Amino acid sequence: MILDLPQWLSNALGFAGTACCILAYAYITYEHDPNRYLQHGLNLAGAVLLLISLMVNVNLPSIAMEALWAIIAGWGLLKALRTRTGRTQPGSSQPGPTRQNDEARLP
Repeated sequence: MILDLPQWLSNALGFAGTACCILAYAYITYEHDPNRYLQHGLNLAGAVLLLISLMVNVNLPSIAMEALWAIIAGWGLLKALRTRTGRTQPGSSQPGPTRQNDEARLP
């Protein structure tokens, strides 16, 4: 045990984290044009909640997986924020794609 939480709270946080990750997966599967903030935010929240749960019920492979899951979700959120704020894409002098630019190109 790395973190001293009651078992019921650890389990509740773990189930909430699992629900977040499953909802993110269902959302991206269902939605044609998913909101990247919602998708990555749910994944990040799920990974963090599961990591907290895993600090009580230690399982090193699961901790490694959830830590990587959180890093990737955080990276996705940062990419989405960079695109939204109009920062340039790496290796390009043009602003990153935005939803408005994509809609303007539609026939």
